[in-house]
Amino acid sequence: MIGNWHCIIDKPRMKIQFKISKKADYTLDAVMEPLPVPLSFPDVTVQGSQLRGLGKVFWKPDEDLSVQLSFDGDSFTGELRIPSFGSFPLQGERGRGPYLAQSLLEGAAEHRKSGVRERTDEEIAEAVEALLADMSLEEKVGQMCQCQASNFSFGNAVESDPPEKLIAEGRAGSVLGAFDITRVFELQRIAVEQSPHGIPLLFHADVIHGSQTIFPIPLAWSCSWDMEAIQEACAIAAKEASASGTIFNHGPMIDITRDARWGRVSEGAGEDPFLGALIAKAQVAGYQGASLHNEETLVACLKHFIAYGAAEAGRDYNSVDISEGTLRNVYLPPFKAALEAGADSVMNAFNIYQGVPVAANMFVLKELLREELGFDGILISDYGSVDEIRIHGHAKDTKEAALKAVHATMDIEMVTRAFDHLPALVKEGKVSERQIDDAVRRILYVKYKTGIMDDPYRYIRPEKEIEYHFNEAHLQASLELARKSAVLLKNDGVLPLAKDAGKIALIGPFADSKDLLGPWQFSRYGHETVTLYEGLLEKGIPAERLLYAQGSGVNKAIDGGIEAAILQAREADIVVLALGESSDMSGEAASRMDVVIPEAQQRLAEAVIAEGKPTVLVLTNGRPLVLDWYDRHVDAILETWFLGSQAGHAIADVLTGDYNPSGKLTMSFPARIGQVPVYYNSFNTGRPVTDTNGKDKFISKYLDGPNDPLYPFGYGLSYTTFDISAITLDRREMTADDTITVTLKVTNTGGVSGEETVQMYIQDCCGSIVRPVKELKGFRKVWLEPGESREVTFTIKVEALTFWSPASGYAAEPGTFKVYIGSSSRDLSDGIEFELLDELNHNGEELN
Repeated sequence: MIGNWHCIIDKPRMKIQFKISKKADYTLDAVMEPLPVPLSFPDVTVQGSQLRGLGKVFWKPDEDLSVQLSFDGDSFTGELRIPSFGSFPLQGERGRGPYLAQSLLEGAAEHRKSGVRERTDEEIAEAVEALLADMSLEEKVGQMCQCQASNFSFGNAVESDPPEKLIAEGRAGSVLGAFDITRVFELQRIAVEQSPHGIPLLFHADVIHGSQTIFPIPLAWSCSWDMEAIQEACAIAAKEASASGTIFNHGPMIDITRDARWGRVSEGAGEDPFLGALIAKAQVAGYQGASLHNEETLVACLKHFIAYGAAEAGRDYNSVDISEGTLRNVYLPPFKAALEAGADSVMNAFNIYQGVPVAANMFVLKELLREELGFDGILISDYGSVDEIRIHGHAKDTKEAALKAVHATMDIEMVTRAFDHLPALVKEGKVSERQIDDAVRRILYVKYKTGIMDDPYRYIRPEKEIEYHFNEAHLQASLELARKSAVLLKNDGVLPLAKDAGKIALIGPFADSKDLLGPWQFSRYGHETVTLYEGLLEKGIPAERLLYAQGSGVNKAIDGGIEAAILQAREADIVVLALGESSDMSGEAASRMDVVIPEAQQRLAEAVIAEGKPTVLVLTNGRPLVLDWYDRHVDAILETWFLGSQAGHAIADVLTGDYNPSGKLTMSFPARIGQVPVYYNSFNTGRPVTDTNGKDKFISKYLDGPNDPLYPFGYGLSYTTFDISAITLDRREMTADDTITVTLKVTNTGGVSGEETVQMYIQDCCGSIVRPVKELKGFRKVWLEPGESREVTFTIKVEALTFWSPASGYAAEPGTFKVYIGSSSRDLSDGIEFELLDELNHNGEELN
């Protein structure tokens, strides 16, 4: 029974795939298709040719997921029960099985057109105006409404008519969550053939870190500091998703994140605005490509505008209370960069700003986003956030919520139906038809720009699904980015593992788990994720030397688990502890009060480490964790996050030294939970801790721990060592028109080749408002052979010194600055001073 199996269910038509493996025990993983729901069965029993599995699903945690399979040669029978879906008789065979949408191959091709050229903006504008003039008010409002692809929802229930009815009547202009290409085809046909004016639908989905080939979670790939690799990952995701009919991506998430308690830190690029802006730009370039008319691209939707990452106490959907300076200097830069890169859509944040929900906030959406930043694309609400204006207490009812959202220039309401009130509001004179026209104009522009107005079925390409999904080239790209995303946090000489150095005990709930994809992924290939155990076997470590014990579950003990793990540890020469969080412990609605490794795993770790063997901790997680105990008790720590489809291969490459780790943290790891939020680019207090006053009482410090994080932003070790020296500035004074060139030498002082990320930080020593103690303003990735040196240069321009203040807006203020160079925000050279001169008072004369 070991291997891949499949079965086809006719009503409703779907395919179930199973993968059965066996190490010390049997494991069973499964996925559904077309709805890409992973099914995990942590409790598996086998008797002869009979297998029984029990598990849970996140949408019904109080009900059992169960399966019974009976095998006979290359076939099986059985029954599967899925909460909310019901029970299904099973009859299947060995292998992946047939392509589920086989019948669509010819049907979709017949509906697609050839030779459709990209329209100019002038042509689009003319066509849009002609169509608007022919539409009724109700038909226009229909374009501003979105429906779900089915009546089933993993989120909050939505009262609405069936999607078929909404689309046929022209009451929906876009669809969320049509994972099935056949469903996309069905709904698009209804829109084109039955709705008023036959306006095609935009199909939306959340493609966050891969479509079918899953890449590292965004927090992980940000640790690569590799813009080209991140852009390629997004381009591949767009290629796979668009083949299935998806046109509009609810991503990237570019919120700055400073609080590890917030589950959605997994979706972003961490705590730094400068790096976050570069990554946001790379993601937009990857998703949208050179032209949205290319059917292998996606509309990029920037989320969440703005300051969602500042949720109080790290609790999802919570209040936000920040100054305009923090809004502009910290949270805005990634959005500004992504808009400049051409992003065609923005999604509002759930939170309030200055007491007003963002979905209704005219300052945030109309004045800042539309007028100041010049955004003229589609503004879409987040799920339910229009009606939540009422729940926040800013609107008396849903009708008033719709009124306020439209006044704030909201174009599309995601899924809920508050916008059904808009025709009445127009007739009452509370909303002008011009406002409706402006919104629909922006929506229709994107529909023309993507080409669906001229070729509605151009994204429905089942032949490309077969070619692109989970193909070898995409898996290789995922593997390469996964290697770059791992961060070595500690190494007391036990890594890399010698492939012939005795027995390795691989212990922990992630030692042989496929739960390595992370949150916000909908792959139909999750059961083929490479585990750490499989990755080490592929490295040539024989099974007899690779001792395995699960030890515990993620959140609960298992009978005899610790005892079995101790026995394996005693037999081994080195222990690899694979611990962390399950995928559903991070992401949306996954805030945690105490960001530690769960208690069951902590007890396992304590028992195993007590055996006194050299121990490596391999972490699987979606956020920074408190690791002070592990830092003191294990010999090495490798942060692997959720690395995606090829995770096991990537981790094994790093552990064995076939890949020298080069990742650098983009979020600080707290030493204790009480420090959170902790971030490197903080302000000095009036009583800062220094090297000399640490024992004084009346300073800004804790009584029971340090101020500094355990592992800071920019930190990450290598299997070699680097030296940064000979730092010079070509000048110590500059005007707004000048540049300063920083030159330095980087040397590989170790015994193996490797890559260092040299980082430049700048401190504005005195400003009209208090400035951060340092800010990242540049970095260079340098690959060096042992003993090799290379000169690296940075250029400082006035843009790097510019910030927003209430008095002056965006400006660089004359004064003293310091530049620091190093390998992390903590490991830096002494600051070298330079001056930005006042151009009106330089040598007593105005500078020309």
